[in-house]
Amino acid sequence: MILPIRAFGDAVLRKTCHNIDQDYPDLHELIQNMYETMESAHGIGLAAPQVGLDIRLFVVDLSPLAEDEDYADIAEELKNFKKVFINAKILEETGDEWKFNEGCLSIPEVREDVKRKETIVIEYYDENFVKHTDTFSDMRARVIQHEYDHIEGILFTDHLSSLKKKLVKGKLVKIAHGDVAVNYKMRFPK
Repeated sequence: MILPIRAFGDAVLRKTCHNIDQDYPDLHELIQNMYETMESAHGIGLAAPQVGLDIRLFVVDLSPLAEDEDYADIAEELKNFKKVFINAKILEETGDEWKFNEGCLSIPEVREDVKRKETIVIEYYDENFVKHTDTFSDMRARVIQHEYDHIEGILFTDHLSSLKKKLVKGKLVKIAHGDVAVNYKMRFPK
């Protein structure tokens, strides 16, 4: 089932999310719905707050990037990179910061360069509640960091300079008021 994606201005996007256990109601159905929602909106990551839930859960599917020439050197890694992250905790961020133009399904029509570290070590549970501690680099690390920010109540626009924040403020106000055209199911703040 495709769920409505919460737009900038919705209070749930600013909440620090809480851990869940393996008995969370209808967890597998929720994960499937999140994947379906993400795919229908042509996204590569989606966090639970973006569908209105303040829980530490996000999904990532980087397979669409495997066909992009820009990622030819890591295409094999991206092709099968479809993961569920439950109760995730980034343990370490290392390497040089690199800029990349990011966007967000909750903030349509806004894209800006964001600096992030190139490598992360993250601890998380998968959809079967098997615990993992993995190291990721390149686009995998970047997308995970973006989604991880969501479960911490942080949006990519929070990483912008003061000047850039001022420049996008008008667009953010329009999004919060529902004055934006999207081709996916979206719920705007009241």
